[in-house]
Amino acid sequence: MTGPLVADTNETEQTLALKVGTVALTFAAGWAAQKLVTFIWAKATGHDAPKDLDDEEVGIVSAVTFAAVAAGVGVLARRFAGKEAKRFVSRLASRAS
Repeated sequence: MTGPLVADTNETEQTLALKVGTVALTFAAGWAAQKLVTFIWAKATGHDAPKDLDDEEVGIVSAVTFAAVAAGVGVLARRFAGKEAKRFVSRLASRAS
């Protein structure tokens, strides 16, 4: 059976696969990014990464710096995950056709 219904179903499956893939890769990339930032922070500063940025014992410079670095790495990880998910779904779609 071919026609518009099959094409719509195929596009819907690709869109769903893209969304699921993006979510999975985003979680994985976020986890890896968090581990990487925590490790590098500990090696660079000699202190553990701040767990609670509102803690009075964490200096304001440390809190802001850590937050900025973590956010920047998080954005890079999210963009990487979205890009890789699209590439993966495109590859799967080309194999299916």
